[in-house]
Amino acid sequence: MGRRRYDPERRQRIIDAAIAVVGERGIAGLSHRAVAAAAQVPLGSTTYHFASLDDLLVAALRQVNGVCLADFARWVERIDPAVPLAEQVAELVGETLAGDRSRVELEYELYLTALRREAVRPIAAECLDEMVRLLGRRIGDDRTARAVVAFLDGVLLQHLLTGQPFEPAAVRAGLAGVLA
Repeated sequence: MGRRRYDPERRQRIIDAAIAVVGERGIAGLSHRAVAAAAQVPLGSTTYHFASLDDLLVAALRQVNGVCLADFARWVERIDPAVPLAEQVAELVGETLAGDRSRVELEYELYLTALRREAVRPIAAECLDEMVRLLGRRIGDDRTARAVVAFLDGVLLQHLLTGQPFEPAAVRAGLAGVLA
């Protein structure tokens, strides 16, 4: 019997591979076999570290959420109380849409997986709650923060789905209407 190779990074490589597989093939393309191939590990390694695909999706979503929340926290810290919030949200939407579209699509693909996979739902909810907490702490109002986060999600998702050109004035007016 061969010796087991010490590979402390294997679990992380599997998570990274799962994210890459979802980014390339979508959730429907995610399997232990596809992830093992992408991570260049034996199939048994994926099932050893993640007994189910839901376990793997939870780990992947946690990692993607971590990056997303770090970016959101940096934006929240830059909020200027002297500038209308609707203006700053419009800028955030514009920056997000002008950035790496595949990254935003991946984030939403994993996020929307929670609609069909019960195990993933709490992870998506945690991310939303943390966004509300971060923004609410900065602006002093959790109800407004929740409305802004919901509006932000809706606008980004609609732009990703329709490919409509980004119009900052429409975002500003829409959010101003929501917050009125």
